[in-house]
Amino acid sequence: MRSTGPAWIQLVGAALAVAAWTSAASGQSSAPPAGTAPPFVIQSDDGDNRIQLGTVVQVDGRFFPGGAPQSGVDTFLVRRLRGQVEGQVARYFPFLLNVDFAGGVVNVRDAWFETRFSQKLHVRMGKFRAPFSYDRLTRAANLLFVERGLTTTVAADRETGVQVLGDVLGGRLGYEGALTNGVIDGGSTDVDGNSGKDLTGRVLVRPWLTDSAHPLHGLGIPLAANTGTQPGPLPFFQLPGRQLYFTYAADSLGEGYRTRWSPQGFYYRGPFGGYAEYVHSDGDVSRAGVRDAVTHEAWQAAASWVLTGEPAIEQRNVRPRANFDPPSHHYGALQVAARYQKLTVSANAVSLGFASPTASRHVNVLTLGLNWYLNPFVKWNLNYEHSMFATPLVGSRPNEHAILLRAHFGF
Repeated sequence: MRSTGPAWIQLVGAALAVAAWTSAASGQSSAPPAGTAPPFVIQSDDGDNRIQLGTVVQVDGRFFPGGAPQSGVDTFLVRRLRGQVEGQVARYFPFLLNVDFAGGVVNVRDAWFETRFSQKLHVRMGKFRAPFSYDRLTRAANLLFVERGLTTTVAADRETGVQVLGDVLGGRLGYEGALTNGVIDGGSTDVDGNSGKDLTGRVLVRPWLTDSAHPLHGLGIPLAANTGTQPGPLPFFQLPGRQLYFTYAADSLGEGYRTRWSPQGFYYRGPFGGYAEYVHSDGDVSRAGVRDAVTHEAWQAAASWVLTGEPAIEQRNVRPRANFDPPSHHYGALQVAARYQKLTVSANAVSLGFASPTASRHVNVLTLGLNWYLNPFVKWNLNYEHSMFATPLVGSRPNEHAILLRAHFGF
C-alpha cells in the first residue's frame, strides 16, 4: 500500500519491524525480536523514521499451598500493564518510552534515546536497564519464568545516565559502559539523592559466532562489573513469589563505597536453552556506631527444552511453527524449564545486628516451569517454587511452596 504523495505511512507486519538495527552489545535488538515484533508499525517512505506501538499485559495468579505463616496471600493481580513507543527518527536516533500502569501507579520504566554513529558505537541517554545482569537485560515479555531470578535483586534494575554500547569483531565482542546516578541492590529510581555516581561495564564474548546477522544461537560469555559510592537506604530481598524474607533493621544504613561483579554464561542450540549467572555485591553498613562490610551474593542456573521441537533463542520467546488454531489441530509450542538459585547475605549482617531479627540470611529456591506459546503474542506460564531458608534469630521460617500462573499478551 503506497500513497501518491511525497511521503507515505504504511501499516506493516512484524517482519518489517525486525529489520530494525541490532544493539548486539547486550544481545538485544532495540526493536522487538522476530516473533514478538508489534503487528503495527508507522514508517516513512525512506525508512528513516519509524514508530512502533506496543503493549505488555501480564495477569498473574499466586497460590501458596501449605499455609506457612510467612507465605503470601492467594491472589490474582495485574502484574504488568505497559504501553511502549519505540522506533527511530532521522535514521540515526533510536528511542524507547516504556510506561507501566499496573497497580494504578504510573511508573516510567524506560525513557531513552540514542545517537547511533555506527554498529560499533551507540551513545544512549536517559533511563534504561542497567547494563549488568543477564536476567535483568531480558525483556519482561520474554521471561523464561514467571519472575526473574534472585540475582536481579542483588544487581541494579533501572539506571539514569549516559551509556555507550556497540559490537566489534563481527559481533563476536560486544561492550557496554555507563555512568549513572547509582541505585541500591535491586533498585530503580528517577531522583538522585547524592552526588555520587556509578560506573558500570559489561563485555559479551561470542567465541563461536560466524554470522553477525544471526547472533541469537550458540555460546555467550558476559562479564560485568560496577562500582560507586552510594550511602543511604539498604535493600530488602524477596522470593520470586514476591514474599519478603530478608530486611535490614530500620536504623541500619548503607555507607560509602560499593562494588558489584558478575560472571555469566548462556548456550542455545536447537530446542535447548540454558543460562547461569553469579552476582556479588559488597558495601559497608552501619548501625549504632558499628560499621562493617556486608556482602550480598546470588547465583542461578536455568535450563529449558522445547518439547514441540522449535528452536530456543537467546532472551526470546519460542515462536511456534504453527499458531494456535484448534480447527486445524494446531496448538502452539510447549516448553519445560527448571532453575535452581541461591541468595546469601554475609554472616556479620546478623552477628553485628544490622539485619532484622526475623530475616533469613540465605535462601535456596527450586523452580519448575511449563510454558505454552500459543502464537508470537500470547503465552501461558506455570511455575512451581520450593524455597528453603536459613533459620532467623527470632521465630522460624519453614520451607515454602508457591504456584505461580501467568497469562501474557504483548506485541
